[in-house]
Amino acid sequence: QVKLIESTGGWVQPGASLSLSCEASGRTSSGGTMAWFRQPPGKEREFVAAIRRNDGKTVYSDAVKGRFTISRVRIANTVYLQMNSLQPDDTAVYFCAASGANYIVSAMANKDGYETWGQGTQVTVSS
Repeated sequence: QVKLIESTGGWVQPGASLSLSCEASGRTSSGGTMAWFRQPPGKEREFVAAIRRNDGKTVYSDAVKGRFTISRVRIANTVYLQMNSLQPDDTAVYFCAASGANYIVSAMANKDGYETWGQGTQVTVSS
């Protein structure tokens, strides 16, 4: 059984930066795919970024492209999300997700492909 533990989010002003982490504990494979999704208030869950653990291939949503960076420390089974130039529209509950599958690029953004989810952490961006 794999459990995902997310770090605490925060409340920041527009233009600020924030970093999130997600550690996978339990029995994990050397491969697989990990991702970040978010759910803004009153909206459905949406894709943010994903990374393939074996080769480090990354995929980003258009909304965060150029501002967010997803990275991983494979040995520690941990992924990070560095969020820069945060804006009010980035306000959401952020969830990390994991799958044992090495998804192709076109499938990495599909939330239905991830079988394990973190508890979610609140990120609020306001002035």
